[in-house]
Amino acid sequence: MKKTTKVTKAYNNLEFLNSKDARTVRILSEFMEPKSRFDRNKIVDTIVFFGSARIISRKDALKMLGEAKKDKSKTGNAKFEKALKTLEMSQYYEDSVELAKRLTDWSMSLPTSGKRFMICSGGGPGIMEASNKGAYLAGGSSIGLNISIPFEQFVNKYVDPDLAFEFHYFFMRKLWFMYLAKSLVAFPGGFGTLDEMMEVLTLIQTKKVTKPIKVLLFGESYWREVLNFDALLDHGMISKEDLKLFDFASNVDEAFDKITAYLKKHYLNKKK
Repeated sequence: MKKTTKVTKAYNNLEFLNSKDARTVRILSEFMEPKSRFDRNKIVDTIVFFGSARIISRKDALKMLGEAKKDKSKTGNAKFEKALKTLEMSQYYEDSVELAKRLTDWSMSLPTSGKRFMICSGGGPGIMEASNKGAYLAGGSSIGLNISIPFEQFVNKYVDPDLAFEFHYFFMRKLWFMYLAKSLVAFPGGFGTLDEMMEVLTLIQTKKVTKPIKVLLFGESYWREVLNFDALLDHGMISKEDLKLFDFASNVDEAFDKITAYLKKHYLNKKK
């Protein structure tokens, strides 16, 4: 007698789900699974922190400088100069911690039913870790939208485990950065930060994103050195109005005041 065959359902077929034929299913999963968790946690909106994964804390930078001083006679000035620059840039890590802490304190004091203006980062090290750490120190939860890449990236320990996500597709990760965001803060960073920031500005410029959103570039001196916005205007590549799509802040007090004032105006004090 012929034996019956047990057949695997399509949604349990891992070989199929990991094949090119199921790419659409995987993409959809990276939208629906985060949405399910955000809904379950009653998260209304976010403040997103962008910035370099390479910026470290002042404590770690001082340790690095101390080691460089010891090795200076062997390695020359290169390692020492790098350590000095790392220490200088570490101020942005500390500023990110403090800003995220203050914003979390503020958001948790709001008389709202859902979770408003939660800190959201890329979930990895550097500025991402600093922002999640700030929320943690304030006694709040925060979100980490991690991405699977060959280097640098891992979920930092300050992300709420139920709000730690691992994305394969950059574009789905970017969608979730924007989907809930009411403000985005760009700290100094490299290609990744520039990519994320420019995509946000392009979406707003082209009115693909129409909700009010505060885009703040933290560290005005850094950003004006790295990006010559006036040259873009002079060459006719952007309009004068485009310069109003973003703002600058040079310290935590200025950033906190600008973000909270904007959110109060557009989302908390609106007349019904």
